[in-house]
Amino acid sequence: MTAGVVRIAMVAGEASGDLLASHLIRSLKARLPNAEFYGVGGPKMAGEGFKAWHPLEKLSVRGYFEVLRHFREIAGIRRDLKRRLLADPPDAFIGVDAPDFNLALEKTLKDRGITSIHYVSPSIWAWRGKRIHKIGAAVSRVLALFPFESPLYEKQGIPVTYVGHPLADILPVHDARDAARELLGLPAQQPIFALLPGSRQSELHYMAETFIETARQINRKLPNALFLVPLATRETRLLFETALYRCTANELPIRLLFGHAHEAMMASDVVLVASGTATLEAALLKRPMVIAYKMASLTYRLMQRMEGYLPYYGLPNILAGKFVVPEFIQDDATPENLAQALLNLYTDKATCVRISEIFREIHLQLKQSTAEKAATAILECLPVAVRNHALIAST
Repeated sequence: MTAGVVRIAMVAGEASGDLLASHLIRSLKARLPNAEFYGVGGPKMAGEGFKAWHPLEKLSVRGYFEVLRHFREIAGIRRDLKRRLLADPPDAFIGVDAPDFNLALEKTLKDRGITSIHYVSPSIWAWRGKRIHKIGAAVSRVLALFPFESPLYEKQGIPVTYVGHPLADILPVHDARDAARELLGLPAQQPIFALLPGSRQSELHYMAETFIETARQINRKLPNALFLVPLATRETRLLFETALYRCTANELPIRLLFGHAHEAMMASDVVLVASGTATLEAALLKRPMVIAYKMASLTYRLMQRMEGYLPYYGLPNILAGKFVVPEFIQDDATPENLAQALLNLYTDKATCVRISEIFREIHLQLKQSTAEKAATAILECLPVAVRNHALIAST
């Protein structure tokens, strides 16, 4: 390698991984100014000097059947990475989430003596819990975002470092409801519900009409309520508009926003959210919520058969270790159930205050200067000779 240069290969497979990796690259470069980063990444990583051999969009595929449709292309990318990384080994490899793609690659590299780090623990606590043995065989260390994950790995003798969650570093600890309403031009006292049916097109396919019909149910009992629906892309906005047309719901007081998910949640009294990272965002914004999720029946049946460790679906309940907010999954996620749960929270101010206090405790627990802790853990994983040589060269 070039004198003093640490070469780190990375693979991120989604937009969330692109953001996470970009912060990590920035922290690592502050300590190793001559470091080089390359592999599979997105625009935010590129903005930090990352050289993308393949764009992360090629890996942004979810669901069994979607993966099958793109299998040949994805397998080709993995073969190309394996060939290039084995021919010219990096000092370390960091797989950022995307476990179905990264773990096999990490195993190959680790077997050849290359330090392999997995950033973001796979959701072994939710499903496919037996993957933990595959993870242990594939990686040199796991960087975990949630505190309950570390004991699972420690019990199996797998090196792990809890680094906190980057969203907890970014989002405000204090309640910013009034400021968000002012920013969006909304009345201070109007009942407002934020509806987040998912960020992927496949999620909207299953959730959009259910969320719209839930809004209709609430509107009948609370006619002055407003519904905010933040949508991240033109494609998801079109899907939701199509669902509105199918539901003949143009009369409902639904306001579509392009992005502004955090502002919509902050401005709301209660949030209806599809299970996923958005549930964590709502919790960090101290918002009472109802969690709902639907998926293909076959996918749901397969997931039920795969061993997990915890009885909850939503991250807020998992982090609290109890059912703090209601969850409605698959056939239970009906408009009637969701509307009643949302109205119950809206009218029960004492419960909302209690939920907000629990979420504040969670926020403080997750606020760990994630990128800095992750960078420290990665430096400690580098071979001593490589680390010392790079640090000397940067002084």
